[in-house]
Amino acid sequence: MSADPCFETIASLSRRIAARELSPVDLVRACIARIEALDAQLNAVLTPTFERALDQARIAEAEIAKGRARGPLHGIPFGLKDIYETAGTRTTAQSKILIDGVPAADATTVTRLYAAGAVLLAKLTTHEFAHGGPSFDLPWPPARNPWNPERFTGGSSSGSAAAVAAGFLPLALGSDTGGSIRNPAALCGVAGLKPTYGLVSRHGVIPNSFTFDHCGPLAWTAEDCAIALSALAGFDPRDGGSAEVPVPDYRARLTGDIRGLRIGLVRHFWEEDLPANAEVRAAMEAAVEVFKGLGAAVEEVRLRPLQDYFDVKIVIAESELFAVHETELRARPGDFGRDFLTRCLPAVLIRAEDYVAALRERRKMLAEAEAVYARFDLLLTAGPYGPAPRIDAHRSLAFFEKPSIATPFNVLAGPALVQCAGFSADGLPLALQLAGRPFDDATVLRAGHAFEAATGWRARRPTLDPARPPATNRIVYGAPEPASLAPAARDRVAHLARRAGLALSEEQFETLCAAAPLVEAMGQRLRTRRDPYEEPAATYRFPILAGAEAAR
Repeated sequence: MSADPCFETIASLSRRIAARELSPVDLVRACIARIEALDAQLNAVLTPTFERALDQARIAEAEIAKGRARGPLHGIPFGLKDIYETAGTRTTAQSKILIDGVPAADATTVTRLYAAGAVLLAKLTTHEFAHGGPSFDLPWPPARNPWNPERFTGGSSSGSAAAVAAGFLPLALGSDTGGSIRNPAALCGVAGLKPTYGLVSRHGVIPNSFTFDHCGPLAWTAEDCAIALSALAGFDPRDGGSAEVPVPDYRARLTGDIRGLRIGLVRHFWEEDLPANAEVRAAMEAAVEVFKGLGAAVEEVRLRPLQDYFDVKIVIAESELFAVHETELRARPGDFGRDFLTRCLPAVLIRAEDYVAALRERRKMLAEAEAVYARFDLLLTAGPYGPAPRIDAHRSLAFFEKPSIATPFNVLAGPALVQCAGFSADGLPLALQLAGRPFDDATVLRAGHAFEAATGWRARRPTLDPARPPATNRIVYGAPEPASLAPAARDRVAHLARRAGLALSEEQFETLCAAAPLVEAMGQRLRTRRDPYEEPAATYRFPILAGAEAAR
């Protein structure tokens, strides 16, 4: 590892800052210099906040000098996926819709990082409204992978993962609705944690799906994610899904000892349901041996097929996403990128009955998981598959065509950590995924930390040359993929679009038609005979009643 502080972990930087060996101001200046030299190749930074960062670093340095250290994040630079609201600083969600958006207040997570003494260095590139893919029809270009800028970062926390991997900053926040922290963590070779639903506040973060949105950290190591989670976690009454649970010191739980942990190996995910390439398979076999060597008991276990979780997630999440954006979709659909429209518009084809059926099926999945949690402390499977594909190989419609190995753990709501598990023959990261019981994030992080200590993958960083010209490969947009719909089916799609109040161009309508058979198939798979008393997976909270009860 280089002596450059840009390549140090949060744990190392915080020790040096606390010991007065490293100035927060010098650290911020080093990060700024690296971003200015290299970000033209990666497009990870959307809105720099360098002057603010230097001011905050000076304050942190003065406080530490006076013995008023706030903890391990004091003086540490961080970045925010540009869906986190920042008072007085533009928050765009990478969309023309919010190109001039300047919030009046900070997201709760931002406030908590400020309270911990962290220093905001930049707002980071995302996919449009944390959805869609690497789009070239938006006001800003997509982020590129530091290991090879012609390759995809994964999404939608694309700039967050790229910035951490490139050594631009040691901590970034992302969001995860169906893998959007873990996908880029896997392809960029960093650690990314999707915390338990309700553990980290979503207040002030532009919503994607109310049911599945999670906010969490991306960093170089599991230990760094643990440090960040200790500052981020906690109840927030402004988030309707926030949970009132104790928040431990996650870093203190990193004992390095996982002897006796029971790990359920979800092999069928990567071997049967979504067959992985040979390099992923080999990396997973090696990882299993590492965990066994550390004293964990590893036993295979079967969950539902990936497609079951994916159907539930897509039907619920796309319905909610459309509801969030329906006003602008009706008024100005042409101001959204094609990739976002390809994913969002098909929600008009989802019936209310299908949405409720998906919520009811999710309740069954949550109940089934209880037996698995009783048998195992952790679940181990592959991370989203590397090596990262070329950025110009992206197809919008592929979103609906096959399930994701990340999605089950959004549906099940518990913590899931993705971390590097090796490299492909051409030097691109591969990943594993550890998942746990809801609110047992500490065990997931402990196992991830032990794995990193037992392997050498954290000693390898991407090499970036400021003299290298930026990559030029890009997606070329042609006509939408043709839809194999009979005339009657096309008429039905047109009717549903009109009923939703959409005035679509011919291209937008063809985009909708191309996705129609895939979305309809998801709804059909959920349409089974159900007990009329079978309730959906939803939480109902009545603050007024709760307040009245407390007043008695």
